[in-house]
Order: sequence, then C-alpha cells, then structure tokens
Amino acid sequence: MTLNQLLYFQSIAKNQHFRQAAAELNISQPSLSRSISSLEEELDILLFERAGRNIRLTKYGKIFLEHVDRILKEVDLVQERMKQLSGNEGHVDLAYVFPLATSYIPRMVRRFLQKEKNEKITFSFYQRHTADLIAGLKADKFDVILGSYVENEPDIQFVPIINQKMRVITPPGHPLAQKGSAVLADLEQYPLIGYERTSGLGNFTNRLYHSYSLTPNIVCESPDEHSISALVAEDFGIALVADVEQIQTGKVCILPLEDIDLNHTVYLAYKKDRYVISAVKNFIQFIRKEGTHL
Repeated sequence: MTLNQLLYFQSIAKNQHFRQAAAELNISQPSLSRSISSLEEELDILLFERAGRNIRLTKYGKIFLEHVDRILKEVDLVQERMKQLSGNEGHVDLAYVFPLATSYIPRMVRRFLQKEKNEKITFSFYQRHTADLIAGLKADKFDVILGSYVENEPDIQFVPIINQKMRVITPPGHPLAQKGSAVLADLEQYPLIGYERTSGLGNFTNRLYHSYSLTPNIVCESPDEHSISALVAEDFGIALVADVEQIQTGKVCILPLEDIDLNHTVYLAYKKDRYVISAVKNFIQFIRKEGTHL
C-alpha cells in the first residue's frame, strides 16, 4: 500500500467515477484502475462496486475511507509542520543548568526573538544537571545545551560562553564575614554546603578540593545556588559557589578568595557534524556571538 494509492482511492470515492478521478489526478484511467485493483488485491476486499455508469463504495470501502481521510489529513499536517521547521517558524529544544534559568536564558532568548526573521521561532525549555544535558543532547532530545565542560565527548562541540567567579558565602556575623575575605584553607575549618556531586559544579569543586589536598567537612549537598544560599543563611555551614544572581539575596555574605583567582566556565554545547534546521543553527550562532554579553 502506497501513499499514491490512498490518494487515488480518496479521489475516486469523492468523484464516484474513474474517468473524473483520473482527470483530477492527471493520470490515465487504465493506470488508475490497475492501482486500485492492486490495492483491493492487497487488502483482499472489494472497495468499489458498479452503480450504472458510476461506481460506489462498498460497506468496507466506506470503513476504509474513514481511515484514509485521517491518514491523509495527518500527512498534510506533518508536511506543513516540516515546512514551518525548515523556514522561519522553526523550533529549538534548549536545555541548561539551573543557575541560568532565572535571568540569563530568558534574556538571551528574548534578544534572539527580537532579531529580524526570528520572531516566529518557538522554544522548549529544560533544566537539568550537566550529565543529563549531555545524555539528552546525544539522544537528540535537546538541540542545544548550556552547562559545564565534559571530557571524552569527541562528538560534541563545546564553546566557552560564561565565566563565573567562585565566591565563598557565609551567614551574617560569621568569623570569615567579619574578616571580609577567605582563602581555600578556610573551607576545611567550617561545615561546608556542597553542590550535588553529579552536577557540573559538584564535579568542578570536588576536583578542586582533590587538587589542593583539601578534605572539607561537607555536611550536605544541594542542587543549585538558591538552595545552597538558603542553607548558608540559616547557619548550616559556609559554601563555595559561583557568583550568580541567586546568591545576591542580602541574606548571606559574599567573600572573595584571597589566594586564588578561581573561575567556573559555562559552555554552549551541540553535536558536531549533525544536520540542524536554520532556527537551531541561527540560535547557536547568536549565542556564540552575543551570549558572553550578559
């Protein structure tokens, strides 16, 4: 059974005449008759019967027509959807780490949509840890992701976009807050709130502690800066976090590190050498060009 056979059948059912249907379809009547005969043979059922000079659907032809109408309507819909995706009405599946959700992503997507010919592009938004972002990208669930760099991913292009300073946050009145700054060794002296170890920043900070032979007392782990700063504000411990808007609450003290200029980089990532529609390609180019300007 082919799509052409379904189209032929629908036209004959509408016209109730082979010659008129052949003229409408711009094919010869014998070719049309052979195609329908082949379809009936495949289905092992008679779809049409003679009614004088015309033809009419059998009971089973009427049942078949209901299904054919639905199938061809769906074909029309998918053709229209593919045209939209290939034109100026494309769609981008965008995923990113939690700290970018508050302002960076909404701001950058709005700026992108304000560009000429981008206004009809639509987005789906997803928030995940970096490991889940990579898995979703490789499974084609996401078109573009923003998260931490991951080693040993040769099929993924990583582009540095955002450089985040790392800061120590403490409760108000904490000895480090009174000092006004911190050093890495201070992280061993007090209970520490850490990032979830499976997150990008969790891996980043844990590698840092290992490289400097630090053994901090991590009393609990949290997924993002908002929840970490809330725990710090209630004096559960101090924390080493990225300097993002979520810590600018006024409820914690934000301290620079004296002995090291420590930064964490957020990367734009997408599959190498893979076909993408224009909407995705244009968004990647936009972030690469303008995404570093917050």
